[in-house]
Parts: sequence; C-alpha cells; structure tokens
Amino acid sequence: MVCATQVGAEGLGLFPVRNFQPIQLMFLGMPGDRGAVLQKGALDIRVDLAETSSVFRDTSAGTDVSMSFETLRTGLFFRYGLTERLEVGLEIPALYRSRGFLEGAITATERATTGLAPARNALGKSGFLYDFKKDGRTLFSGREGQAGLGDITLSGKYRIFSEDRYLPTVSARVAVKVPSGNDRRFFGSGHADVGVGLAAEKAVFDRWVTYANVNAIFPTGKVSGLSVHPAMSALTAVEYLWTPAFSLVAQFDYYSSPFRGTGSPVLDRGVTEVAAGINYRIRDRVLWQVYGVENVDFIRGSAADFTLSTVMTYRF
Repeated sequence: MVCATQVGAEGLGLFPVRNFQPIQLMFLGMPGDRGAVLQKGALDIRVDLAETSSVFRDTSAGTDVSMSFETLRTGLFFRYGLTERLEVGLEIPALYRSRGFLEGAITATERATTGLAPARNALGKSGFLYDFKKDGRTLFSGREGQAGLGDITLSGKYRIFSEDRYLPTVSARVAVKVPSGNDRRFFGSGHADVGVGLAAEKAVFDRWVTYANVNAIFPTGKVSGLSVHPAMSALTAVEYLWTPAFSLVAQFDYYSSPFRGTGSPVLDRGVTEVAAGINYRIRDRVLWQVYGVENVDFIRGSAADFTLSTVMTYRF
C-alpha cells in the first residue's frame, strides 16, 4: 500500500499469491511483493484469507493418491518500515481442511467449458479425501475438520534502487520459515527453510504498473522420509489503474517443486498458475484485494485446482 498522494505514480500493488498446493504449502512461500518498501515508521497489518480446492488422483510409479478437499489458509501479516530503505515482516498462518464450498461452482464451470477434470471425474462424489501412499506406505494424510497453526515466517526487504525514468524500483528479499506448524498433521514441514529473492516494479505510462519477483527457496531436513531440494518461484504482473482508488491486476506465477524423483507428478512437477482480481482502496489507509488463482496446464498433475482469496490491509 502507498499513501493516497502516491497512488497515481505507484499503483495499489500486486497480489500476495503463493503456491497453495497443499503439500508444497508446507514449505517456505515468498508471496508476491512489490519492489517498494514501507516508509520509515509505517506499519501495515494484513489479513489474508485463501480458500483452495485441491483434487488429485494418481496411481503411477507405485503411488496411490486420492486427494479431494479444500484448505482455508488464514494469514496475519505485519510489516514495519525500519529505515527509509529497510522493512521487516512477520506472518502467522493458520490452516483448516474441509470439504469446503467451491466444489459445486468448479464442477459446473468445468462441465460448461473444458469438461470435468479427469481427477474430479475419477473421484466422483467421494467427499473428503486426503490419502497419499507410495509403495504401500502413507506419506501424507489428513482428516476433515483438522485445524492448526502453520509455519511462521520472518522476512526482510531492502531497497537497492529507486525508480527513475528508465530503471525500476528493485529490492532484495530474505525470509526464514520457523517450524511452528504440526508436522504430523502436515501443517508444516517440521524444519526451517530459508529464501532469498528480488522484487521489482515500474510505472509505465500514466495508468499501468508492472511487477516482477524471483525467489530461491532452500528447504532443510526430510519430509515423510523424502529428501527435499532447492526450489524457485517467479511471477510477473501488470496493474491497470482504473481510478486512483480502483485497479485491475493480472499475474502469472511459476513454482518449482522441492521434491525430486518420487515418481508422482503431484510431488515432482512444478506449478504454473494465473491470478486475476481487483484492488480497491476503501479508505485512505485501507486496501481491499480480491483475486482468484487458476492452474494452467503448462505443467500437468501438480497444481491446486482453484483458489479464491480476499486480503485486507490497514496502514498505521
């Protein structure tokens, strides 16, 4: 968020999208972020609600995967401008698994457009399913109604370059995930992760703003006996300022997987998604964002089906 006098030049921002795929969600996610940093002494408090529908069916390479459920991820995020160039942040997430409410709308949309997804068609009306087995051993599972704290994230962002006529604003990012989530219920990986990245933004013409992020994630330890490896994420976004208080945003996001060689596309393959939605400044200090995330089949068999999210940010 920015002050009202800056909106015309800087826009309202991109969406804090991350990889909501339920297994890869256990690892550090560096959500979409703008290149600008908070002014010294400014404090943002953000509440992020994201409902994600996940449907997977896989019986390849000794795996037996049946997953059909929704995850509600609630994030409470604090950011503080420590200096004119440096901001620090803290995110506290909570997770809840259920049958959810998106299934009916998704099924109707698929039948009216591309046809019912193979995984959804295979599982039918099975209700809540979260069972991932490999070679007869359960790797991941869960029950309906489970809720708990996720892994807390500490972060920092330092502005390297300020935007001028030709160059974008560029900031360096760093994040550390603290293993506070229950790893037996797979609300966290049980280990710390570290991430580094860059965030950039540039105003183009009077009403357009472009954004880009690239991040490297370094997970540690093992998860369900599986080795994990460095992963990366990247996004690009464009924002159109319809008015000083209202804008439209479209994003393309890519996430590689921290797993290698398990034989299951649900674990091994990366995720490609598009996100689209709106920003609306309700008041001078309050920004409301609503967006949806849809998987695109550049990489098949790995992405969550659909995510609907709303975000409210208040600046002190």
